[in-house]
Amino acid sequence: MEVTETTLHKLNGKPMYTWKQRKDKTWYRVPVEGASEDLLGVIQGEDRFEFTYEVTLPEMKEAGKMWIPIPKSDPFQTITQVSQTIPVSHQTLDETEFGNSILYLDLSPEDSGKKLELVYDVHRQEKKAYTDNTAATNYLNASVLMPVGDRFEILADSIIGDKSEGGAIMQARALYDYIIDNMRYMKFGDYGKGDSVYACDSLTGNCTEFHSLFISLARSAGIPARFAIGAAIPSDRDSGGIDGYHCWAEFYAEGKWWPVDISEANKYTALSTYYFGRHPANRIEFSRGRDLIVNPGPQTGPINFLAYPVMEVGGSPIIAKSFFSFERKTDL
Repeated sequence: MEVTETTLHKLNGKPMYTWKQRKDKTWYRVPVEGASEDLLGVIQGEDRFEFTYEVTLPEMKEAGKMWIPIPKSDPFQTITQVSQTIPVSHQTLDETEFGNSILYLDLSPEDSGKKLELVYDVHRQEKKAYTDNTAATNYLNASVLMPVGDRFEILADSIIGDKSEGGAIMQARALYDYIIDNMRYMKFGDYGKGDSVYACDSLTGNCTEFHSLFISLARSAGIPARFAIGAAIPSDRDSGGIDGYHCWAEFYAEGKWWPVDISEANKYTALSTYYFGRHPANRIEFSRGRDLIVNPGPQTGPINFLAYPVMEVGGSPIIAKSFFSFERKTDL
């Protein structure tokens, strides 16, 4: 192989260019600066697609258990199950605190290597500030990996500063901007757990660290905030695989919940205004909340958050291979 060109794709976690497909199906680079919103991951208005969630069960020497999120319809997404292939004993569990539905599987060594497939038709609306009937005060307390108070209260106060008299929206924007300016999107170290302490110390991580730190800071400043997780659907193509899960947050101010996506705003600073108060249409939400409690639940305790399958074999955590894919409906 002969290398003819090298380019810098990312600097401090920020992409330098994105890709656009020609009519002949080949791709070319487009600088992020000046790229259109659809090339930066945003579809406004509405989107519709078929979403496939696949899981391959690992080799098991003992009995196992698995928990998989079941996406639910709400005012911003209509979910219709197209098909399911679940060749093992299973049931649906209700997680009551945040209203999640979870598929629970009882597994035996004979189930090793079997494949599960869940296919959904998804009609999604762009999310802007909205009202619902949940009690905002329920989203001021600490969770296991999102502490409230102490160092987070001190940091939130220092960030908000003289904006403390400006109302919750202005205060939340100060926290949002602080995280954009100071954190780097980098997948190394102990990332991916949504640990606010780790995020505060390292100022690095993926979307879980970005939004966990925001929630800890917001709650410490008296601003209710909450967590959700799902997948972002590519905006620049109409089918194929999806690069893992994505999570986001919302905060409560002036009687409404305001969506934010800080890790995407960090990657694409041109969209920092868009992502303060909006989530695009091209995504699917799997579950909400942290420290999810179901019965039966894992022996290790509450589920931190649920996107990929959570699995135990012989009472010990184990990773099951999962894969997300989509096919966009073009007849909107």
